[in-house]
Amino acid sequence: HPPPVATSKEEQKRLLQNKPDQPQNPKVLRIAIIGAPNAGKSTLSNQLLGRKVFPVSKKVHTTRCKARGVITYEDTQLIVLDTPGLTNPFKAKRHKLEEAMVTDPWDSMKLADLVVVLVDVSDHWTRNSLSKDVLKCLSQFPQIPSVLVLNKVDLLKNKFILLELVTKLTEGIVNGKKLEVRSVFEHNSSPSVKSPLQITQASPPENRTPQSHCLQEAAHNSSDMRASKSRLGTEAAQGPKHCGLGDLKGRKGWPCFQEIFMLAALHGEEVDTLKRYLLMQAKPGPWEFHSTVLTSQSPQEICDNIIREKILEYLPLEVPYGITQVTEVWEEGPSGELLIMQSLLVPRKSHMMMLIGREGKVISRIAQEAGQDLMNAFLCDVCLKLKVDLKT
Repeated sequence: HPPPVATSKEEQKRLLQNKPDQPQNPKVLRIAIIGAPNAGKSTLSNQLLGRKVFPVSKKVHTTRCKARGVITYEDTQLIVLDTPGLTNPFKAKRHKLEEAMVTDPWDSMKLADLVVVLVDVSDHWTRNSLSKDVLKCLSQFPQIPSVLVLNKVDLLKNKFILLELVTKLTEGIVNGKKLEVRSVFEHNSSPSVKSPLQITQASPPENRTPQSHCLQEAAHNSSDMRASKSRLGTEAAQGPKHCGLGDLKGRKGWPCFQEIFMLAALHGEEVDTLKRYLLMQAKPGPWEFHSTVLTSQSPQEICDNIIREKILEYLPLEVPYGITQVTEVWEEGPSGELLIMQSLLVPRKSHMMMLIGREGKVISRIAQEAGQDLMNAFLCDVCLKLKVDLKT
C-alpha cells in the first residue's frame, strides 16, 4: 500500500529532508515518461504509484511542470519523473505556456536511467508516428535505454492494428532484432466474431530466450474456443541501426526500443507488468527519498493541480487557463479533518457564470470531486470550499 501524502507543508518538507532509510543493498531507477500532450503520462504515473497525485484531464497541457513520484518496493526505489507533454517554443508561445513546459521534459531526460515513450493508440491522427519532439528527445539522448508503451489499447476495436503500429513505431527493430510478423489463422465459420488480443510480456533482455518477444496475440472464437494466433517474432537484424545519429526528417519510428508494452493506463490493465519490468531494471545505488515519501510535490501543489484538473474538465476551451487559484484557508478542523478554502479568480463575468453554473451546480461538482481525490491522496477527511470572484 503506498503511503499517503502529508497534509501540511511543514510535514512534507520534513519527510523530503529525512535521510533515506537505506536497505542493505539498495537499488534505484529514475524513469522519465515522455510523449505528446494528452498521451496519458500522468494517468500512467498515478497507476504506477498506486495513488493519484498528478492531475489528469482530457485537455492538453494539464501537467504544467515536472514533479516526482516515488515507488518504494522492498529494496528498490523507482523515481517517476512526470513531465509536461513535449512541446516546442513556437507552440508554447501560441498557447501562452510557461517556459518550464518546454525545458522540463529535457531536464528530466538528463536525470533518467530509463525512458518510457508513451503513445496514445486511440488517436488515429497521431498514432502512426512518434512526434518530432519525441524523436528529437530520443536522438539527443541515445545512450539512455528506452521502452515503447502503447496506451489506451482498450479503445481499439481492431486489435490487429497494434501489429502494424509496432512495426511503424519501432522501424521494425526491437532490442537490436528485426521484427517478423507471422500469422497462422484457423478458418472461422463466423466472420462477425470479434477477435480480441491477449498480450503477454517477454522476460527482460537478460532472461530472454532466443526467438521470444513481448507480444503474443490470440484471437478466440467465442463459440468453439478454437484459437487463431498471430505472433510477432524476432530475428537478428542486419546489423543494429546506430541510434541517435542521422537525419530525423521523414523518420516516423525509433529502432532502439528495448521492449514494447501494451496497456490501458486508465483502467490499470497491464500496468503491473510494466511495473515489474521497471523494478527488474533498477541498478544498485542509494535511495534518494525516505520510504514514506510518495511525491516531491507539496500538499498545496497537489490540491491546486487537482482543483485545476476539474476546472479543465468542466469548462470549455480557453476559459480554465485564465483562472487564478488562491488558497485562503489550510488548517486542521475540530475533528481532525483538513479544512481548505480556495478562491478562484476569473477575468470576466461570463467566465464567472460558467464556473458557478446554474444554481451553483458546476462549482459544487468541482468541489465534491476534487475533495474526494484529495481524501484519497491524504487518506483523511477533507472539507473543501471554493468561492469564485472576479479578478480586480
